[in-house]
Amino acid sequence: MTFDAVLIEAGRLAADGELYALATVVRVHRPASTRRGDRALVRPDGTLVGWVGGACAEPVVVREALRALADGEPRLLWIGPRERAGEAPPDAVVAESPCASEGVVEVLVEPQVPRPLLAVVGDSPAARTLAQLARAIGWRVSAELAEGADAVVVASMGRGDEDLLEAALARGAGYVGLVASSRRAANVLEALRERGLGEEALARVRSPAGLDLGPLRQEEIAVAILAELVAWRHTRPAAELAVAEAVDPVCGVTVPTEGTETAVLEGATYHFCCPGCRSRFERDPARYLERTAG
Repeated sequence: MTFDAVLIEAGRLAADGELYALATVVRVHRPASTRRGDRALVRPDGTLVGWVGGACAEPVVVREALRALADGEPRLLWIGPRERAGEAPPDAVVAESPCASEGVVEVLVEPQVPRPLLAVVGDSPAARTLAQLARAIGWRVSAELAEGADAVVVASMGRGDEDLLEAALARGAGYVGLVASSRRAANVLEALRERGLGEEALARVRSPAGLDLGPLRQEEIAVAILAELVAWRHTRPAAELAVAEAVDPVCGVTVPTEGTETAVLEGATYHFCCPGCRSRFERDPARYLERTAG
């Protein structure tokens, strides 16, 4: 995949709300098979698309990319021979290269968390203003009750409020808000209660939606709701991503179990950083298993 194609794919994944990490080569000390500016994408399943240096760098980049997706923190990765590890920047993650080359590659790994998806349902001034403001701060916005929406705001002003709220609660949106007066909101909740919705579900409905800023115009209500949404986003727990790892029995590199070379021996699965390590293991597995056991 070309440099431009990696960036185009990154844009597509971001638009679709997909989780991925962007790996960029920022420094190269030759000999190395990559150059500064080379990029790749790593997905949660360990798939790497792009180029950051082949078998000497890819397994380590994938491992650290998955770790970055799990903790949400970017990291600078230094990959090179053990005897040159003292040259690594103090804030870098140091990883010994499994290859014989004396080259060094430094890679910046940046996790890309999907922007929240907000469904704003209704054709009111509050709904239109909220949609505009949410897009301005980088949220994805849908005018319909989209599947997988992180937050839903019903601003239909009495047109099908009960149906929309029931659907939003059933789909598990983390934030469900209703733009309505306190009296009308009470009537809507009572109607949902008569439909059989439990108190736990009804307690998830925020109404009147938004921070309590006193009497507001419709456009100001949108600002109050956006402020509440931003606060909600920064207090909700981050999605957890489990990262399973194994040690390559040939070169000793820790690799992710997803997307790597594998071999099965007597019911046990072994993971490798590259096809070369797998081939050496398959030719003489006892040699490497003995070394691992020792």
